[in-house]
Amino acid sequence: MEDLYKTRKDYDKHLLLEEDALNNPIDQLNRWLLEAQEAQINDYNAMVISTIGKGGYPHSRIVLLREATHHGLVFYTNYESDKGEEIALNDKVGLNFFWNHLERQVRVTGVAKKMSEAESDAYFASRPRENQIGAWASPQSKPLHNREELEKRVQEVTARFEGQEIPRPPHWGGYRIVPHYFEFWQGRPSRLHDRLVYQVDADFEWCKIRLAP
Repeated sequence: MEDLYKTRKDYDKHLLLEEDALNNPIDQLNRWLLEAQEAQINDYNAMVISTIGKGGYPHSRIVLLREATHHGLVFYTNYESDKGEEIALNDKVGLNFFWNHLERQVRVTGVAKKMSEAESDAYFASRPRENQIGAWASPQSKPLHNREELEKRVQEVTARFEGQEIPRPPHWGGYRIVPHYFEFWQGRPSRLHDRLVYQVDADFEWCKIRLAP
C-alpha cells in the first residue's frame, strides 16, 4: 500500500477567519450544515459519536443529527444499544462532522442527556412506519443467530401492530448533547489549515481561539 504514503491533496476551497465566524458555535455549525445541504452532500447531517466502553476504550459510530439549537445537539437511538449503555456509565461524549467536498470538519465534546419522553414520542411518531417497526424488532448491538432471526422479528412486530399506530418502544429515544467545546477546521493549502475553537470562558460566554494546524 505504498500509495497511502503518496496520496495527498491540497485544500483550497474556503477560509475560516475569526472576523467571519459567528459568535455562537451552534450558529456557526448551522451555517456549515446549511452550506453542506446546499452543496447536496449526501447525509450532510451525519456525525460520528464516540463513547467510552467498559474497558476504557473509545467506541465510535455514525448517527444522524436531528436538531442543533442553543439547547444542544440531538440524535435518537436504542437506549439498550452499546452506545446507550456506555452513555449510562459515562455521559461524556465526542462528536465529529466531516464534509470532504467542502474540506471541513467540526469536533464537539459535551455531555449526553436523555430527552423527555414527550420529545421522543413526538419524533418517533414522525418516522416512517417501517423504521418504527425496526425500532421494536431490532435488539440493537445484541447477537443474532442469522439474518432470518431478524426478519422473523420484523414479521412478528408487523403483525402485532397491524391496523394500529405504533407506539414508541420504552427502550428507544433521544439524547441531547450539551456541548462545552467546538473546533471548526477548514482545510488550507500546504497543511496550514484554519482551526477555530469555541469554549466557555469564566463568565460562561463563548470565546474563540485559533489553534496552530
